[in-house]
Amino acid sequence: MKIYVIRALAVLLAMLLVVTAAACTPSDGGLETNPVIGEGTAAPDGSSAPTDTPADGETEGEAANTAPDFTVQDGEGNSVKLSDFFGKPIVLNFWASWCPPCKAELPDFEDAYKKYDGEVVFLMVNMTDNRMETVEVAKDFVKTHGYTFPVYYDVDYQAATVYGIRSIPQTYFINAEGEAVASATGMISADQLEQGIGMIYSK
Repeated sequence: MKIYVIRALAVLLAMLLVVTAAACTPSDGGLETNPVIGEGTAAPDGSSAPTDTPADGETEGEAANTAPDFTVQDGEGNSVKLSDFFGKPIVLNFWASWCPPCKAELPDFEDAYKKYDGEVVFLMVNMTDNRMETVEVAKDFVKTHGYTFPVYYDVDYQAATVYGIRSIPQTYFINAEGEAVASATGMISADQLEQGIGMIYSK
């Protein structure tokens, strides 16, 4: 019994360390193209996050750009997969309401969401650890600030684990074919957000 308690505490501590570190991530100054997702980063449980391995018939380069799938919850508690949105360009953002850099960039994401009005999918994935962030806290934050972009809740930390998220905010730009074209660690400016969208979408 003691072993199980110790393991559970170790997992909780690892998750807390991941989330705590995330609060201190300012702008990184630019976008990284052709990101390798999940490689060499730790999952919230302390294990190695899965890397993107080539499927049969794929080359290593092709597989490296494929955005790994994950499941999160929408505001009604329904399961939603990243792959449900393939076919349109996707802006994927990991955030939390307690994170100052996240809060600073969210108005730009709201403006872009309204500007592209369904042409570009915005997946605003909340890091819902049920300690520093709960679904209720996140919903109240979104309502208070009048944000209309769709918010999804990573209550099981599946998305964070798959993407090896060590800090937030973290943004990925995924084209309509489901390929991760660019990413940014830390807060991005409105111009950088537009630059990223321009890499995956053109009228």
